Amino acid sequence: MNRTLPRLLTLLLIALFAALTPALAERPPNIVVIFLDDSGWADFKPFGDPAYATPNVERLAAEGTRFDNVYVPQAVCSSSRAALLSGTVPGRNQVFGAHGPFGRGLTPDIKILSELLKPRGYATGHFGKWHIGDQPETRPLARGFDEHAGLMYSNDMWRFHPGNPEHWGKHPLQFWDNGEVTIEDMDKPDQTLLTVWATENSVDFINRHHDEPFFLYLAHSMPHVPLFVSDRFAGKSGMGLYGDVMMELDWSVGEVMKALEAHHIADDTIIIFTSDNGPWHSYGNHAGATPFREAKATGFDGGLRSATVVRYPPAIPAGHRSTTMFGTIDFMPTLARLAGADLPDHEIDGHDIWPILTSQPLATNPHRYYPFSTSKEFEGIISGDGRWKVHLPHSYRHLIKAGNDGVDGTFEKREIGLSLFDLKADPNELINLIDEEPEIAAELISWAENHRDRFYSKSKK
Repeated sequence: MNRTLPRLLTLLLIALFAALTPALAERPPNIVVIFLDDSGWADFKPFGDPAYATPNVERLAAEGTRFDNVYVPQAVCSSSRAALLSGTVPGRNQVFGAHGPFGRGLTPDIKILSELLKPRGYATGHFGKWHIGDQPETRPLARGFDEHAGLMYSNDMWRFHPGNPEHWGKHPLQFWDNGEVTIEDMDKPDQTLLTVWATENSVDFINRHHDEPFFLYLAHSMPHVPLFVSDRFAGKSGMGLYGDVMMELDWSVGEVMKALEAHHIADDTIIIFTSDNGPWHSYGNHAGATPFREAKATGFDGGLRSATVVRYPPAIPAGHRSTTMFGTIDFMPTLARLAGADLPDHEIDGHDIWPILTSQPLATNPHRYYPFSTSKEFEGIISGDGRWKVHLPHSYRHLIKAGNDGVDGTFEKREIGLSLFDLKADPNELINLIDEEPEIAAELISWAENHRDRFYSKSKK
């Protein structure tokens, strides 16, 4: 048998996919990133089977590729957003947890995707939630965005916060529009139009910039609590407020697609649909669904794993389902290369994963591991192939009883010891193989300790 022929065919296929890389095209691709807030992995079909309809996300997946194993480095708002836009992990960029009003945010010394795309002639727009700095030097217009409208931080950071209204009530929740505060307090009117405004602004941005390359970062405030929905979708799902909110978010996806199609640029646009982390399950019927252990603000997969769809017909297979692992830190360098943009002078942590996104034959993850943490607590790593996960000893919040109708639940503090999980066989992280797989455990523990010692001042040996 001639073994050379199959190898030549494989090389030809790789070359064919490489030829489809749009960075080589005369006009680089448009980029649309739709980033949800606290959406559960199973909140949309085809990932889960919710009782409410999500036809636009389903269509996006049918025309693109569904990625089941996409991880954020920290399952909390600000940290996850800083990682997405900068391609750096929290230990490097020092954005931990969720920053409140007058928070430090992401230092301008670390560049983000919008700043890399501007020299390539991209129009850049951000609509929705920002949450990586509300000071003049860290706001969107100072970070490479031409246009911005939305909230500077989470929609629960106001005087109606269920846990600490006295603290958050010191700072009104403001709505910003291109550098100006246009609504001084979101209680007047309220938050029912946040999804609509972000969508309308995004559609308008596409309509005005369809004849030039553009980067649209549509970062919804929903379904982060408190939940709000417009009158058009109130009661529509028949599944309560959370279902209504999800249907409106799905509508938003459809409106963006309609705008792209109206200008005949849908196939010239790479669309990424994902979430900053898993569900905030302490809010019960106001929280999303995940099949994995724990949820937001933990280092378990219920918090770290985000359902993701990527659509780009020239190169990304339609109707495909990929289980190859990668991280949201990889989007920035991948998109920068597709646009022909230079990477920043400083070191980043993400890698170009175009072969994975396009399901190229023999594509493998370029990372040895991905680190994960909660707030300033480094907790462990996941191997680059997505199979093995090591937890260093750490505490975490475990839900005892969920709340209802916008009321938070109750937690208890739990401890996990040194643990090794096989995520392929045990995605719920229940069977500790630390003794059964000593060689694998030793290697991953070494990587984890080295990462902790390099980036975290607090050592836990």
